[in-house]
Amino acid sequence: MANENNGRIYTAEEIQVLTGLEPVRKRPGMYIGSTGSTGLHHLVYEVVDNSIDEALAGVCDTIKVVIEEDNSIIVEDNGSGIPVEIHPQTGKSTVETVLTILHAGGKFNNSAYKVSGGLHGVGVSVVNALSEWLIARVKRDGKEYMQKFEKGIPITELQVIGDAEDTGTIINFKPDKEIFDEVKYNFETLEYRLREMAFLNKGIRIKLEDRRTNTERKFHYEGGIKAFVEYINKNKNPIQKDIMYFEDEKDNTVVELAMQYTDAYSENIYTFANNINTQEGGTHLSGLRTALTRAINDYGRKYNFLKEKDANLQGDDVREGLSAVLSVKLMEPQFEGQTKTKLGNSEIRGIVESITYDYITSYLEENPKSGKIILEKAISASRAREAARKAREISRKRSILDNTTLPGKLADCQENDLEITEVFIVEGDSAGGSAKQGRDRKYQAILPLRGKIMNVEKARLDKMLESEEIRAMITAFGTGIGSEFDIEKLRYGKIIIMTDADVDGAHIRTLLLTFFYRYMRDLLENGHIYIAQPPLYKVAKGRTEHYVYSDNELDKLLEKIGRGNYSIQRYKGLGEMNPEQLWETTMDPEKRVLLKVSIEDGIAADEIFTTLMGDRVKPRRDFIQKNAKLVKNLDI
Repeated sequence: MANENNGRIYTAEEIQVLTGLEPVRKRPGMYIGSTGSTGLHHLVYEVVDNSIDEALAGVCDTIKVVIEEDNSIIVEDNGSGIPVEIHPQTGKSTVETVLTILHAGGKFNNSAYKVSGGLHGVGVSVVNALSEWLIARVKRDGKEYMQKFEKGIPITELQVIGDAEDTGTIINFKPDKEIFDEVKYNFETLEYRLREMAFLNKGIRIKLEDRRTNTERKFHYEGGIKAFVEYINKNKNPIQKDIMYFEDEKDNTVVELAMQYTDAYSENIYTFANNINTQEGGTHLSGLRTALTRAINDYGRKYNFLKEKDANLQGDDVREGLSAVLSVKLMEPQFEGQTKTKLGNSEIRGIVESITYDYITSYLEENPKSGKIILEKAISASRAREAARKAREISRKRSILDNTTLPGKLADCQENDLEITEVFIVEGDSAGGSAKQGRDRKYQAILPLRGKIMNVEKARLDKMLESEEIRAMITAFGTGIGSEFDIEKLRYGKIIIMTDADVDGAHIRTLLLTFFYRYMRDLLENGHIYIAQPPLYKVAKGRTEHYVYSDNELDKLLEKIGRGNYSIQRYKGLGEMNPEQLWETTMDPEKRVLLKVSIEDGIAADEIFTTLMGDRVKPRRDFIQKNAKLVKNLDI
């Protein structure tokens, strides 16, 4: 093989071939998605998924996960234990084989596991490769075995260390700090995922213990995904008493669905394939949506909720206020999408659609009270959607007549390259004026908001569109909203929320984030939303000025500059800064501090927005009491 590049000929001898686990350490992002927090936590999920596979095979019912004080992890189960005998293909013990060879494991043999989860078969060998050290202990055949590894390389043979009365596998590992940006585990991140696994596998017991803080959680749900929906709706107001639930099997595929309608205006449908959270949806979600829309329309026609002259209800109408969990288990899942979290098996759509349609139709027939409530809510949503459509049409016509499509309060930028363009959503006209004067007009746009925007958690789309501030944002961003949302039409690469560092500013941020989460979630999931961090203080000593962003930073600065005459100015609002100060502290890409808003767990995010912005007072009060001690720089 030879290839000419810049006048130089490369030979076959210069082509690097990586063997064993070398490719994993060379390109870890290809195997675990990233070397940041997400990838770090995926290591735990991979090991837990192996234990879950044992549970799916009916040989495991208890899993324990421990975060040690040094951020090493222990995952223990009471499954059958990894086989210890010599593997016929590798000549090594099966324990060493599955821990050192990619794609070696029982899940590749349909006779061992009917279905399996994990990162699509990558397996525990990747965890081994990306760990500073890993110790595997196996209890099987009356003996306990142990083998040690460093960076994926065996440093001992598999050896018997004692007798064992029971069976199971214990994997103890420490992530390699040479690979990961950080090696500190987040308890809540693991808590969310392990709770999810317990919901998806009814009856299994999972315990999470954090020895750094002496904290522990236990998860055990006999109700499975039915209990999952109950958990999702705990701070919502269900409009039907029961949770609709079924489990059925067709063509070796198990379909399990739990759903319940609430009085909310947004939908929350979570889908899983072999316990993998398919955040991008896929064929199973398409099947559910089609079946739900068809079943409700058919029922509405049959019982005259929909008249002959009425148009059919659309998907958005029948899903308003719906909380649902769909879990499918299949033999050979095919995952697609940017993050490999979209189910691509074409046959699954028809299977899910057929089973779901039959079940929903039967449920509506057998529960006419619930059927009436569901139809009335969907019809109300349809009317609101039509009102919103008419409002948008009127708005478009006005824009055409005015020869403008952008809101008058928007100070737009000159460029249109998403790599550099950004729009600041600024609280108030005063700060907006300073921002407009201080910005770089080439790539920075300013959109001032007057006061607090509408709480969209408590409003339908048609009412939202009556808000001038919300209409201005929708028009400025260019993406449209709801079913018309198109991220390809986004006009700015960064949407930056810039509010005062006080309680009112925090409330406005929460209102804006609720709006983005409920109606433009793709902006959050694709990393387009940021929060600006204006300074809290200006410290001046002589001719030197320092800007600091927290009380802790202020204390350190005062220690550093020592005694003498200095002045401290506490900023209570962006409007107190002149344009030059605002640029230097908050808008200059070379000096500013921006926080990117991301969603690692959609269920947790939904719970927070429902709690903070919903109708129920007690959950909000409990949340505030629980988190009050974490508040910093409170200014009321």
